[in-house]
Amino acid sequence: MSTQLQTDVLVVGGGVGGVAAALTTAKLGRKVILAEATEWLGGQLTSQAVPPDENAWIETQLAAVSYADFRQRIRRHYRDNYPLTPRAAADPLLNPGLGLVSRLCHEPRSALAVINQLLAPWQSAGRVTVLPQHKPVAADTTEDQITAVTLRRPDGSDITVTADYILDATELGDLLPLAGVEHVIGAEGQDATGEPHAPPVANPLDQQAISWCFALEHRPGEDHTINRPAGYDFWRTTVAPFWPGPQLSWIDVEPITLSTRNRPIFRDDPGSGPADDLWHYRRILAARQFTGTAFADITLVNWPQIDYWQTPLLGVDDATRAATLDGARDLSLSFVHWMQTEAPHPGGDGAGYPGLRLRGDITGTTDGLAIAPYIRESRRIQAEFTVLEQHVGVDARPPGAGSQIFPDSVGIGHYRIDLHPSTAGRTYVDVESYPFQIPLGALIPIRVDNLLAAGKNIGTTHITNGCYRLHPVEWSIGEAAGAMAAYCLDRGVPPRKVRVDHTHLTDYQRLLTDTLGITLTWPDEIRKHRAP
Repeated sequence: MSTQLQTDVLVVGGGVGGVAAALTTAKLGRKVILAEATEWLGGQLTSQAVPPDENAWIETQLAAVSYADFRQRIRRHYRDNYPLTPRAAADPLLNPGLGLVSRLCHEPRSALAVINQLLAPWQSAGRVTVLPQHKPVAADTTEDQITAVTLRRPDGSDITVTADYILDATELGDLLPLAGVEHVIGAEGQDATGEPHAPPVANPLDQQAISWCFALEHRPGEDHTINRPAGYDFWRTTVAPFWPGPQLSWIDVEPITLSTRNRPIFRDDPGSGPADDLWHYRRILAARQFTGTAFADITLVNWPQIDYWQTPLLGVDDATRAATLDGARDLSLSFVHWMQTEAPHPGGDGAGYPGLRLRGDITGTTDGLAIAPYIRESRRIQAEFTVLEQHVGVDARPPGAGSQIFPDSVGIGHYRIDLHPSTAGRTYVDVESYPFQIPLGALIPIRVDNLLAAGKNIGTTHITNGCYRLHPVEWSIGEAAGAMAAYCLDRGVPPRKVRVDHTHLTDYQRLLTDTLGITLTWPDEIRKHRAP
């Protein structure tokens, strides 16, 4: 017999969007249960171990107040707890790893610490209940309402939660099939959407590669070589139709031009400074930022070599899904072993870096990999409004028009339309987008009244998911969904009515801007800007 719980709002999925949704709901006076399948809250930032991919204006006042606060708390965490050099401590834009991919490359445990800090007062006040390692396994529905969600604990027992509003913030949109919510997987066809970069016809099994990330440090003169993984020979010799050579190689594809490039792990002595190599790209701890001899550089490997494109996660049977996850793990471990034993040195003066050491203590595991795979593409709701490439893509918009203006905007974001190689044998799609808005209609399903999308499962397409899937946008989606649930409970109206009723929409957007400090529109000079 399962345990029964009741709350105002149930947030299923404790990733970036789920955390933002729970915090916002609690701030606005409602009780929320936050259920997460893994042991760590934070998703992309923590259990998937990926430092944030952000837009060029993230350090300005255009950033949402809560996300800006999160970022400053990360910096404060290092200032308060780490022996920073005087120069690093005085840097208002402290970047702990000095990684090239982000202005704030940090360890996953630091994000976890800040998330727990943010939630702590609301847990003490009884407004937030966190249920780690609780996975959704069933949902009860009556007509167009979800009446209950069943969650499974690690011991195999179940807990049933009833709530007025359900927010799906899972990494793969797991509630959607359980509750019979209309949704899409894979790629829509150009014949249906008209998107210039969509495939000619729909292919549900055309899904972006997943990546099982890991953290590494380098200890020259030591030997930390791991055992040879089961699939090592396969990855060492197999060549994908869209790739210039074997997966285990420094040779890969430049995503924008699709030209072949050679980018080794080191070009210079490790720690000597930024360089055109892999080590500095996602470095999350830079030893020269800290005093003493205890620290070594740590880099986060989320590189093209570990993109697993063999089979998809969605629209397949359980055995295929399990094989996909196992295959992604095997690929990542094979890449580690190859780097340790066979990777050529620049200049041809040797091979292998046995001093590369997996840092599972950084990622929260014993095998050295992240707790969970990095998920780029989710199930997506069939929404009241679907964002197309024609709304945000530079090539798909009239010259100089900028992105589409959405009257029902709930936040802003920007990233290139960045699709990694797919399970359909497609190479990168990496094209420009304009700075864009997040339309409320993309969070609302076409039929179900009390469910909101709160992550990568909003109404985008396979193409536009490529620019709406990153950390700060997911945070803003979750924040908007949490605010919507609280607003609807306070006013006694469903989300669909808020969107179409001018008075309600105005009041809700005022809640977002005046109470929560969320920016809803880009200045025109930025909205029309062709940013890198």
